[in-house]
Amino acid sequence: MAPDTEATPLARALTATVTGLLSDIAGTGTDNIRGGYTRPVYSTAELDLRNWFIEQATTRGLSVETDLNGAIWAWWDVPGGDRSNSLVTGSHLDSVPGGGAFDGPLGVASALVAVDILKSRIATPARPLAVVVFPEEEGSRFGVACLGSRLMTGAIDPDKARNLRDQDGSTFADVAKANGLDPRFIGRDEKLLGQIGAFVELHVEQGRGLIDLDQPIAIASSILGHGRWRLSVHGQGNHAGTTLMADRHDPMVSASRMMVAIRDIARNQTNARATVGRLQPVPGGTNVIASRVDFWLDVRHPDDAVTAHVVEAIHAQAQIIAAEEGCTVELREESLSPTVHFDPALQKELQLALPQAPILDTGAGHDAGVLAPYVPTAMVFVRNPSGVSHSPEEHVVDEDAETGARTLADALHGLMA
Repeated sequence: MAPDTEATPLARALTATVTGLLSDIAGTGTDNIRGGYTRPVYSTAELDLRNWFIEQATTRGLSVETDLNGAIWAWWDVPGGDRSNSLVTGSHLDSVPGGGAFDGPLGVASALVAVDILKSRIATPARPLAVVVFPEEEGSRFGVACLGSRLMTGAIDPDKARNLRDQDGSTFADVAKANGLDPRFIGRDEKLLGQIGAFVELHVEQGRGLIDLDQPIAIASSILGHGRWRLSVHGQGNHAGTTLMADRHDPMVSASRMMVAIRDIARNQTNARATVGRLQPVPGGTNVIASRVDFWLDVRHPDDAVTAHVVEAIHAQAQIIAAEEGCTVELREESLSPTVHFDPALQKELQLALPQAPILDTGAGHDAGVLAPYVPTAMVFVRNPSGVSHSPEEHVVDEDAETGARTLADALHGLMA
């Protein structure tokens, strides 16, 4: 008997698993210094992942398009091609520096497998279905989280977006143009927004909720309000060896004191979270007293008024500290997202499809949270047994990953009825 011929690409796609898809991209964007993955938007790694997604979607017979803001859409169309009242799922492929393997890619791989499951159940969808990959969700290159979805919804001014700069000084406009987008046309996309009937994003849980409940899957209720601010501390740059300690106006010392104050202010406010995860001294020499230190502040709380209060308290204390050290400080808001409550009707429909899933809120931001004020939106979380995210320690066990994809397929199937 002749040996079986190799399976066709479509046959391989229809037997794909989430873990198998993630293993395909496990070598893309590995960070040998930080550990984990570094996949900033429009880097070689992120572009390779975008091409991987396009190949996977095309293999499944989906119609692939890139919108004016750089998001990739893979459509399973209804006869006639009408895309009104579409179901949309998906996530992102970019990462924070040294991030984990699941934040973003789990939602994309699960969406592809969910399409496979649905195709095994039904020949033609009752509603158009799209899998989307949003760019710059993490904001790790240009400093604004969920930039692609913010542009699509009009939640950020296009001129502000065009002038965002990365650490090398390149503007978003220049980088977008170099990667095939016309920056003149970025911004709110009325046509696409009008086509979305519901958006369901699957994501790895970025905390311990499901660990403590001993459950693999949860439905999201809300996202804590959060924002990013940049503090710039100005002092006197000078020589590290010739400047006496009494003669210094060192912005690094000021910034260090401010960070301790930030921790203390957040601790004194119930449910507040305040983080400094990035600091940049200028000029940055080992034997140079910095002339300026920039650092970035992330503040989150369920009550937006409390978030504002915490930031005001931090700014006031920072000014006191700067004055004591002979320095000055400026604070500038870079992004702000209010607390988001997901669509109650869509949440109830998900509960019908996923009756065992608990309801959880989250302190992590997502594209779903940006879309929520404009279209009915929901989220599904998959258990992270480490309870750690934005870190190489982030994890999802194989069984939970496959359960997540089946759960997503069940939810989308229910929404097609």
